[in-house]
Amino acid sequence: MGDEELKWYALHVYSGHETKVLTYVENEVKRQQLEKRIKQILVPQENVVEMKDGHKVVKTKNFFPGYVLAEMVLDKETRHLVLNTPGVINFLGSQNSPQVIHASEIERILGRTQEKEEMETVDMPFSVGDSVKVIDGPFNEFSGFIEEINPEKNKVKVMVSIFGRPTPVELDYLQVEQEK
Repeated sequence: MGDEELKWYALHVYSGHETKVLTYVENEVKRQQLEKRIKQILVPQENVVEMKDGHKVVKTKNFFPGYVLAEMVLDKETRHLVLNTPGVINFLGSQNSPQVIHASEIERILGRTQEKEEMETVDMPFSVGDSVKVIDGPFNEFSGFIEEINPEKNKVKVMVSIFGRPTPVELDYLQVEQEK
């Protein structure tokens, strides 16, 4: 067993079942004592902040819906465990030869998940030119049009009418909502 190498594989699973598959495989690995042959199971995710009814809501969003990543030694026993997991459709790749994911790709995915864990992203349903209403801050109840979007700072520049003159106001994403 010493010459067998851990490699990363993508498992195609039913969309929405990623976490169930992850939990099931982790439990089976412990139960069957396969920790040396199935090292890690991952569902790459990020936290996304959305505005719902004027409240900040944090949701977990999958990077790759319908896929789970596994670092494992692919042999008859581990393949059987994975393919017989409820919710797993198959390995990514052809039926008989699962495709190995390159280390650089895994590093990019893992780097992205760690980076996203450190920085919350805001799901921003606006685009330039949209009509919005300010729902928080000194310009509460003002309406205007989005002139500019700055995703790095989570800010939007909104043109509001103050004393009859169009005035640009920089606001946080969460301070505006789509005008109904």
